[in-house]
Amino acid sequence: MPTTHTGKALDRKALTGPALRTFFRIAEAWGLKEHEQMSLLGLDSRSTFQSWKRGVVSAIPKDALERISYVMGIYKGLHILLPRTADDWVRKANNAAPFGGRSALDRMISGNVADLYAVRQYIDAQRG
Repeated sequence: MPTTHTGKALDRKALTGPALRTFFRIAEAWGLKEHEQMSLLGLDSRSTFQSWKRGVVSAIPKDALERISYVMGIYKGLHILLPRTADDWVRKANNAAPFGGRSALDRMISGNVADLYAVRQYIDAQRG
């Protein structure tokens, strides 16, 4: 049975709470500042960010869910690869091609979904 437009909105609504709670737990584990969290989520508005953080949102945009999905994949991959140092890795300078001496976090907070994808791809490639 094909998913209707309304069905997609209901899916986003059902995913919003768990996705945001998971994102904010990862942000805490990584020690992210508010502006870094906003960049990862693709937000410009601090008031929207605060609403999301308080859980006062019915459904976040598809773009934000995609971003959170990449962050979750990066987090999970790092914890498989580097169980003891996974949360510190995101801030460390990295000479690998996708980072050019900057940290993975620097790449991720550029504001582009493609940069989250690139970091996720790099982590997945390291896992084999």
